[in-house]
Amino acid sequence: MEASIYRMRLRDILAMCVLGLLFLGLIMVQSASAKVSNVPSWHFTSAGAKHAMFVGLSLTIFFLVGRFDYRRLNTRLSLFNPVAWVVAAGFVTCVLVLVPHVGREVNGARRWLGYGPVQLQPSELAKWAVVLFLAWWLANKNDALATFKGLLLTLIPVAVFAVLIVKEDFGTAALIGLATVGILLVANVKWWHLAMVIPPAAAAGAFSIMHKSYRMHRMTAFLNPWADPRGVGYHMIQSLLAFSSGGIVGNGLGFGIQKLGYLPEDTTDFIFSIICEELGIFGAILTVALYLGILYVVWQIIRSQRDTFAKLLALGIGCMIGLQAVINIAVATVSVPTKGLSLPLVSAGGSGLIITSMALGLLYSITRFEEEPETVPSLPVEVSVPPTLPVGDLAINLPA
Repeated sequence: MEASIYRMRLRDILAMCVLGLLFLGLIMVQSASAKVSNVPSWHFTSAGAKHAMFVGLSLTIFFLVGRFDYRRLNTRLSLFNPVAWVVAAGFVTCVLVLVPHVGREVNGARRWLGYGPVQLQPSELAKWAVVLFLAWWLANKNDALATFKGLLLTLIPVAVFAVLIVKEDFGTAALIGLATVGILLVANVKWWHLAMVIPPAAAAGAFSIMHKSYRMHRMTAFLNPWADPRGVGYHMIQSLLAFSSGGIVGNGLGFGIQKLGYLPEDTTDFIFSIICEELGIFGAILTVALYLGILYVVWQIIRSQRDTFAKLLALGIGCMIGLQAVINIAVATVSVPTKGLSLPLVSAGGSGLIITSMALGLLYSITRFEEEPETVPSLPVEVSVPPTLPVGDLAINLPA
């Protein structure tokens, strides 16, 4: 009996990576939030139970969106275009969050909308609205990047979102800018056109940093965290202590020390530090490998797909997930100044976790609805049989 070998499909790799990151986040958020020794490890803390609910909802949304045909997003611009609705929703929520007494302020930053326990972070919706817009625009406007004017028209919606976000969330605005540059480079933008746009954008970013004193303090603290170990350098020093105490094998799941009130934001911005402290280098390698698996799926889609919209959409999702993960890990390892970005699918969160799962669901949809290779219809082929001349018991073939 001939044995058949199952070949893993791209959708299987993607699902495994998403499941792995969500499950890792579920375990580590529960561990980081269990700050007292009298809480049994098998009992969910309030933060762990809340995150578990969001993980279950995110996983459901991931597979539901994965059943959706992504090609329905690539329709003509009209009131029924889903991309237009997402962009409009992102714009409206980003405006509303800036309105006093409407946007909710947490830790000195007004970044949330909501009522009661239900909260939405508009910047999370905005960054994926930018990805959808760029994929749709560049796929349907063949000459969008042919001229400098076309590039400016492409960047206007991106600039609007960045301006609305940068006041309260510089990290997400910078992430949107970097992802946009990555998409444009792959979309064959003329480099001299891009060179004319980047300096003004960088100058605007520098101004927004200098305009806020706490952002300047972060920049100076990054250069020497020990200059103010109890002030702006505190987060970075405690994060480095988590790495050093974890070592190669880690202190063991649940046996971290930094989560006991020493490292702030241990379930969100600095969850990677807790992973390395408790699981060691193995935990760090596992986390990075899961993100590389998602990027591998993106790369294979770009190489194999013939649908331009699918390629650009996958590229945008990959840029946003990959860059955010890199920035968060770089912040945790004190390689760059603190940015306030979460670790995708791992950090505790609500709207960010759900919206990211929706975006990855679209990536899953692309792997499901790959265009089948065009088949050439088979034409009937006439086969000429040369006549035969029987001679006795022999049949002699004659040329036709």
